[in-house]
Amino acid sequence: MGDRPGRGTLFVVATPLGNLEDLTLRAIRVLRTVRLVACEDTRRTGRLLASQAITTPTTSYFEHNERWKGERILEALRAGRDVALVSDAGTPGVSDPGYRLVRDARAEGLPVIPVPGPSAAVAALSVSGLPTDRFLFVGFLPSKATARRRELLALATVAHTLVFYESPVRVVACLREMAEVLGDREAFLCREATKLHEEYVRGRLSELVTLLAERAPVKGEIVLVVAGAPEAASAAMEPHELRALFARMVSEGRTRREAVKEAARRTGLPAREVYRRVLEDET
Repeated sequence: MGDRPGRGTLFVVATPLGNLEDLTLRAIRVLRTVRLVACEDTRRTGRLLASQAITTPTTSYFEHNERWKGERILEALRAGRDVALVSDAGTPGVSDPGYRLVRDARAEGLPVIPVPGPSAAVAALSVSGLPTDRFLFVGFLPSKATARRRELLALATVAHTLVFYESPVRVVACLREMAEVLGDREAFLCREATKLHEEYVRGRLSELVTLLAERAPVKGEIVLVVAGAPEAASAAMEPHELRALFARMVSEGRTRREAVKEAARRTGLPAREVYRRVLEDET
């Protein structure tokens, strides 16, 4: 690694969520031998590198500079320099900047190699006790309540285990809305994974609301793992559920036609059948 004629390699390197012992031997070697480390926060990554006596130069690469800074990183790769991409914690590109750089590098035929390691979503799922054979990583829900509720409605019939990232500021409101829209399902709270005050709690959504509402304020990085829809609910909605779904979407600003189309998409019923059932309820 280092400089090579023609093209360099972009290494996508996972870093610890909190505990520095989770940095892999391969990650240490790659971070030590590349010519540049692109990171969200140079100070935070600098502390990680210093813990391993790594002196590789760093450059900032985050949400608000990724377009123009990405071009500079591509220039380094084109010049034959190897670059490591890291995020503040976990695997780059998973609810973090990175996918555009990876996409653009691949579009130019530049090598992109993963250096796997920690991921908050997988870490939480692995200890949740909820089904892991099929899961849907949702990431962060919208910050505004109306958009958040709309997205939860879209997930209401998904049978797979759901994995969310959430802000400690919004987590109580988010859990309440999950219980209202999805039902009071089994869920798992992962807070501050691998850090000094790590916390793991299994319970119903309503129980997690009660637990966190007693704290002022909630602190730390949070992953929520929520049970998927019961098998019957994912296969087909009961008539009253279909009517409630339609009414809720209309109340949120959709036209009747848009609500029928969306209800059909979520239930698997023909749009004509959804419309017939809703009309029967109104006559």
